[in-house]
Amino acid sequence: MQRTISAMVGKGSVNHNSRKFRAENVDGTRTHLNIDYCNENIKTVYHELFDEALERYNAKQTRSDRKIKDYYEKIRSSKQEKPFHEIILQVGGKGNMNADTENGELAKQVLDEYYQGFQERNPQLRVFSAHLHMDEATPHLHIDFVPFTTGSKRGLDTRVSLKQALATQGFKGGSRGDTEWSQWVQSEKEQLAAVMERYGIEREHKGTYEKHLSVLDYKKQEREKEVAVLGAKIEQKQVELESLSNRVLNYDKAKDELSNLEFELDTAPKYQLLEPEKFMSAKAYKVKMAEPVVRKLKELVKTVLARCFEGWDNYHRLNTANAQLYRTNQRLEKVNERLTEENARLKAENKDYSLLCKVFGRKQIDDLLEQARTIKGRKRDNSRSR
Repeated sequence: MQRTISAMVGKGSVNHNSRKFRAENVDGTRTHLNIDYCNENIKTVYHELFDEALERYNAKQTRSDRKIKDYYEKIRSSKQEKPFHEIILQVGGKGNMNADTENGELAKQVLDEYYQGFQERNPQLRVFSAHLHMDEATPHLHIDFVPFTTGSKRGLDTRVSLKQALATQGFKGGSRGDTEWSQWVQSEKEQLAAVMERYGIEREHKGTYEKHLSVLDYKKQEREKEVAVLGAKIEQKQVELESLSNRVLNYDKAKDELSNLEFELDTAPKYQLLEPEKFMSAKAYKVKMAEPVVRKLKELVKTVLARCFEGWDNYHRLNTANAQLYRTNQRLEKVNERLTEENARLKAENKDYSLLCKVFGRKQIDDLLEQARTIKGRKRDNSRSR
């Protein structure tokens, strides 16, 4: 027996996964066959993972506007990271692993055994919701998790980051098509394939295109991956920008200290020449009073000049780096926005495609699309031959 493995990015609808509400494609008479592994409140999980790091971070902030009141809300409203991620895994398809058949029951056993080792394999992905569904067409597994990294040098020392979480687990992204996410998904597919073998099921490879997905589904997933990669890059640039802002803030603080020093030079007794004592000779006045003050002033001037030159140099370099980071960030955000819009368009097209399939049947719609592609190809060939 050969079966494909499908791994999809889920929408993260926890209420749907836990069956707090039911979609039209759910068979309520089979819901009792589902397996609910866990369904924790995500805010509770955030407190567990990040409260101590948040306390340490806030304690270091000298400005109240830089303190973070609610880390979950900060991430939820962020454009760089999602509060959590979801992966959906499936063995075979509706045609060969239907949920109400013996093969469907076999798929359930395979997915159940696969899940048992998921959290141990992925210590940086904190699972808070996991459900195996038997009340839809094909058995499948939803796993929702919060990716986190520890020992961060910037921001919270323990923070949300899919890229860094997967990197910690050994998945180092390369090219655009070989990201940390794609490497991790491939690794999880291999884990699932190993379980399938123990049940006498051989993995059927379909290349990079999953047969059970429509072309639009596949394109949508690819765009989501690209958006995730760009989001990670933007996050890194934002962290660098925050670090530069802190250094500029320190520079402003140093300017204030110099102003205070100027006041001290004008008023502090140790930097003022005292009136000569009664019957004191000029030589004694010079040795005892004038020369010690002059020495202190010379040392102070040397120190201040050295720090000023260093500060000016650093300030210039910081401003240059800050401008470069700002331009890079703006460019990445524009690309991210374009990909997000394209992804939204693909979702709308996919919705229309699904609706047409429901009304006219998938085979008829696929035949019409194939005919349209053939006609378009002929027109293109004819235009080239002219």
